[in-house]
Formats: sequence, structure tokens, C-alpha cells
Amino acid sequence: MLDSVDHIIIAVDNIEVSTEHYTKLFGFPPTWKGVHPGQGTKNVLFPLENIYVELLSPRGDGASSETLKKFLDNEGEGLFGLVFGTTDIEGAKNQLHSKGIEIENIVEGEGKDADSNETRTWKNLFLPFSLTRGLFTFFIQHETGVLPVRKEKLNSQVSKLDHVVINTNDPEGIISLYRDTYGIRLALDQTVEKWGGRMLFFRLNMTTLEVIAKENNEDPEDSFWGLAWVVEDLYATHSRLLSEGLEVTDVKDGRKPNTLVATVKSHTVNIPTLLIQHL
Repeated sequence: MLDSVDHIIIAVDNIEVSTEHYTKLFGFPPTWKGVHPGQGTKNVLFPLENIYVELLSPRGDGASSETLKKFLDNEGEGLFGLVFGTTDIEGAKNQLHSKGIEIENIVEGEGKDADSNETRTWKNLFLPFSLTRGLFTFFIQHETGVLPVRKEKLNSQVSKLDHVVINTNDPEGIISLYRDTYGIRLALDQTVEKWGGRMLFFRLNMTTLEVIAKENNEDPEDSFWGLAWVVEDLYATHSRLLSEGLEVTDVKDGRKPNTLVATVKSHTVNIPTLLIQHL
């Protein structure tokens, strides 16, 4: 059904300020600054090796703008959405229907870059919150146009997304959704109390969805929590970020063997953020 974690969406109030912050964090500027005609939103896109990152902000009236405004009012700026890529969105819709899941119609999408006037088109399949357990999620099939890649690659830049952290109080329910419904591989299921309890690792296109599960008797609830970014040379990245005025903890050995990590404490739009180098 799914080929990739296509991109993540970060909701922001002031897209100009947030773009400046993430340009410093990533070490390169966005390659796309656009609008979504009819949806009432504007965005900037940062391409990485395995996904792209979208900063999204309201700019007028539209269905997407209203959803985004509600999130910003209730939660504030932060990690807003998870988007899965497919090359057969009609087939994905039919598979969900075959599982008894009611899905809305596929929606045509279009974006235009403010600098180049280039356009990109795609098809979206928005999923109901009743299915996604409250997380804004949809499938996307890219149609025309290409997202430009970053022009310069340095070892102090962020190269890719290592993992997204999701909290849940219903691990069996989230396994049913991500593995059994979406068809994403459950690579590891382990309990490590000192790391937060039961941990589930779903993997797709070099990207991990890391779920931290703490079961209770309340209604099932999931929430986005944090992001971990891969860098090639953490000491070089650490030095660059400090020179840019970001607050970063000292480099130390990671929990996973043969890794170095550091935590970014500012310029992240309220998202807990880890940098990781795989040795």
C-alpha cells in the first residue's frame, strides 16, 4: 500500500521566522517556497535524503487552513502531520475500502514556487481521525514537477530523518493500524523500562516511526512528540549550530551502540530534537 514516509509537516504561525530557524538547524535553505491555491496555506520545503520537511502556515480561507488554525490554537506550533507516499493511490484507497474503512474522495493538489513559478501537482487521500487515532495523516501520490534538491552538501548539515517519536497508551491498537492496516514493517518490539517502557519500531524507506507505549485504562490516544536527525559529523554540526546562536547540549555517546548524540534546545518550533551520528 505504501512506499515511503514522504514528508512530515510542522505547523508554524510565522513562516518567515521558522524558515530562518530551520535553515540554521539544517544548514541549508529551503528549495521551495510556495502556496496552495484554494487551501489557504503557504509552505516552505526542505529536501533531505529520505523525506522532505514542510513548514506550513495559514494564509487565508480554505479547508487545510481551518484544520491548521485549529491545531495552532489548541496545541501551538509543532509537529502537525505525517504523510505517506504511494505510487498507486487508487489502489491504496481500494485496499482501505476492502478492510471496511470509509474514505473520502481523492483530492487533486497543486503548489507553486514563489521564486521560480514552477508548479508541482499531486493527489492526496486524507484519512479520518477515527482511523489515524487523532493524528493528521494522509497518503500522497506525486504527479508532475520535481522538488529541487539542496545545492550544496556539507558534513555539518542534517542529511536525513532518523526517526519520528510517537507516544501512545494503546500499543496493540497502533500495531493494528501501522502494521496490519498500513502494511508498514514492525522491525522491533521491546520493553526497556529505563527508556520509557514498551517501544515499537516501524520502518519504511530508511525512516523509523518510534512509538513509546505506556498503557493505561484511558481512551486510546496517540500524539506526536519528537524528531531525530542524522548528521555525518556531529562535532562539525555542533560547532556550526553554536556559531549560529542555537542552544545545543554537549556531544555524548547515544543509547544505541556506535552512535553520538546531542540535543537541540532552541530554534525547533517546540519540537524535542535530537541529532545523531552513526559511527
